[in-house]
Amino acid sequence: MPLPRTLGLLLLSLSLCVFAAAQEMHPPARSTPAFDQLKSLAGEWERTNAQGSKVSLTYQVVSNGSALMERLKSADESEMITMYSLDGDHIVATHYCSAGNQPTMQTPAATAATGKYDFSFVRVSGTKTPDEGHMVSLSLTMPDKDRLTQVWTFEDHGKSLVGTFTFTRKK
Repeated sequence: MPLPRTLGLLLLSLSLCVFAAAQEMHPPARSTPAFDQLKSLAGEWERTNAQGSKVSLTYQVVSNGSALMERLKSADESEMITMYSLDGDHIVATHYCSAGNQPTMQTPAATAATGKYDFSFVRVSGTKTPDEGHMVSLSLTMPDKDRLTQVWTFEDHGKSLVGTFTFTRKK
C-alpha cells in the first residue's frame, strides 16, 4: 500500500534536514598555506606537445577541500589522474598512471606557500615487480598564478626518463 502523500513529504523533509545537519558537522578540511596555494591551481590549464596536439590539465578541489584532483588529457595518451592531499605537514600525491600503476609520492614538511613542491617516491601499487616502470618523483613550480611547470621522473628497470611540461592557465 503506497504511503499517503503527506507522510511521504514529511519523510523527504526529514531526510533533507538530516542531510543538512550532517553537512554542518563537517567543517572544511584542515589546510596549510602550502596546500592552499596548491589548491589555487583549480581551473583549466593547457600546453601543446611535441606532436602539436593540445594537452589539457584540469584541477578541481574535491572532498570538502581535503583533496585536489588533477586530470591530464591528451589526444596521444590515456587520461591520467593525480590526487593531492594533506597528511600532517606533508602533501601526498598519488598518480593513477596510464601505465596501470599507482605511485605515491610526498613532499618534505611543507607549510609555507613557496610556489615549489618536490614530491619524492614513497611506494607504488599495481606493478608486477618493484623495478617495473613507474613515476618516482614530481616537481611542481608555480612562478605566478598563470604558469605551471611539472617535472616528472619515470624509472624503469634502473633507467630514468625525465619529462618537463609547462602549462598556462586557460583564460
